[in-house]
Formats: sequence, structure tokens, C-alpha cells
Amino acid sequence: MAELHVELVAADRSVWSGEATLVVARTESGDIGIMPGHQPLLGVLQSGPVTIRTSEGGTVVAAVHDGFISFADNKLSILAEIAELADEIDVARAERALERAKSDTDAAAERRAEVRLAATTGVH
Repeated sequence: MAELHVELVAADRSVWSGEATLVVARTESGDIGIMPGHQPLLGVLQSGPVTIRTSEGGTVVAAVHDGFISFADNKLSILAEIAELADEIDVARAERALERAKSDTDAAAERRAEVRLAATTGVH
């Protein structure tokens, strides 16, 4: 089975690296799926969950906030301002942040909290 090498990097750390068969991310143009052999790509990420189907058959989900996505020669780089793996997210804290953002009518904070919660449930 064909694979692509994926590097998911946040401004402060390397979040995940490995081989995958499919990556789905949200760009300014909408959701995009990248598979081995995809045409070269450079895009601007929007806040949203990134789903990585690993070569071993597993799934890695991360909450990603802003950045860039680049693909060439079966190498995919996701460079995000903020990125958290779903299993790193404290769901109760994210729910509190969502409620606080709603009461403060802070749309950006509300979107960040929604993305974090979506990553933990795998629902986009």
C-alpha cells in the first residue's frame, strides 16, 4: 500500500510524525484529503480537526489552529500555530472554555474550543 510521510508541527513542538495513507485537513478552500501521489499543494489552514489514517490502520486526530499545509514528493507538512492531539485535550476544560467564550461572545475562542471538542470525539 502506498504511503506518505506526515509531519505535524506546532509553533512550540513536533506533535506527530509518521507514515499515513490519508490525511484530511481544513483549508481556506474547504476540507481536503491528501493521499499518496496527490498533486503538489501549498495551502493556508483554518482551525479544524486534522485526521490522519496511519499506515498501521489507526487514526490520529488533532485540533489544529491556523497555519500552512504543504505536500510534495509524498511528504506532507502541517505547520500550525497551535496543534494538540485529541488524547492530550482535557474535555472538561475545553467545555468550560466553550461556555466562557459563548458568554463573552468571543467568536475566535468559541471556534478554538469547538475544534478541540470535535477532535476528542472524532466528529467534524
